[in-house]
Amino acid sequence: MYEHWKGSMLSKSYEDELFRRLYLLGSEETDGLIDEFCMRCHAPIGVYLKEIPPADGSKLSDIAKRGISCDFCHTVSGYKKIGNGNFELSPGMIKRGPFEDSNSPGHKTAYSELHTKSEFCGICHNLYHPTNNIPLELTYTEWKESPYAEEGIPCQDCHMRQNPGIPATGITKRPDYPGIAGAGGGKRPHLYTHYFVGANTIPQIQIDETYRQLAIERLRAAATLEIIRPTNPTPDTENTIKINITNAGAGHYLPTGLTELRQMWLYVKITDSSGKTIYESGALDNEENIDKTSTIYQSIFADKNGNPTEKVWKIESLISDNRIPPKKSATEEHSFNIPATATLPLNVETVLKYRSAPQHLVDELFGKGKVTPLVVDMVTEKSQIK
Repeated sequence: MYEHWKGSMLSKSYEDELFRRLYLLGSEETDGLIDEFCMRCHAPIGVYLKEIPPADGSKLSDIAKRGISCDFCHTVSGYKKIGNGNFELSPGMIKRGPFEDSNSPGHKTAYSELHTKSEFCGICHNLYHPTNNIPLELTYTEWKESPYAEEGIPCQDCHMRQNPGIPATGITKRPDYPGIAGAGGGKRPHLYTHYFVGANTIPQIQIDETYRQLAIERLRAAATLEIIRPTNPTPDTENTIKINITNAGAGHYLPTGLTELRQMWLYVKITDSSGKTIYESGALDNEENIDKTSTIYQSIFADKNGNPTEKVWKIESLISDNRIPPKKSATEEHSFNIPATATLPLNVETVLKYRSAPQHLVDELFGKGKVTPLVVDMVTEKSQIK
């Protein structure tokens, strides 16, 4: 289990360089208002030990810098309310987990129903602004209101069943993982894996290729595409194709998390039989920015002046949210003209793409051209117009 955890994003919750740079910028712009607030979930031991502030981490102990560590999670005994890292902790020699018959040579054990439920995840994966209470991240609520919750499928049944080659989403198998949890333990028919995979693929953060590949596999088992072709395509007139994007495999919205940062969009390309492009949408320009005509699936928030902002500490209102709920679909229409010189059939390629953050924000934080977020092709669908 430790080997799973040590390269996971939970182990990097403090060291995540994208988070760190954004956090330090927020601390500076708010005169330290967000210091303790953010670290409740990114370095919770540091908060508990009162090692924060300062935001620069100069007082943080080594164990606090290890993020959401084994001992921290298995010390959680409850929560005051869902969201904003409102953990209740019971430090000591009793460690809590999902088994009633655990035995360890190093400490006492106790069964914790909370560790088997989505509410455990919701303690951090619902986030509300510390001064105006505007929802900033509602991954837990998205699950709670989804068919997955109705069917009794908690977060752990997807995110703690993944193994290399087994993305364990709503449209894949989620097999048991038999094994021994630790020294002195017997073999169990199923152990929860501890990779804790989400969608983070930025190479400078996910340095280990194993974990980056796990995130890619999860993204590629989250959605489906369906192309609806025009019934009577006519040259030199406007023709329209429709593409249905379905959140088929995620137990929360697509995308989720701090969704003013996440970007999911559809790339569409239509070529004639000679390979000549007659329509394209969703391409990146020379500066890695998404085509302005594209629909980007994300939340857009505004600051106090009504201007869009990606800085969570400045958020005062929600402008729009076009993300796709679990088991729901969004439909895009793309109109194009078929030149009289085009040779049939026309080839249609659609690709649902994702990246963790927009290039312009990454440039602001790391320096222009220093870091390029990996763009993941989540799903590809092709068709022909004859």
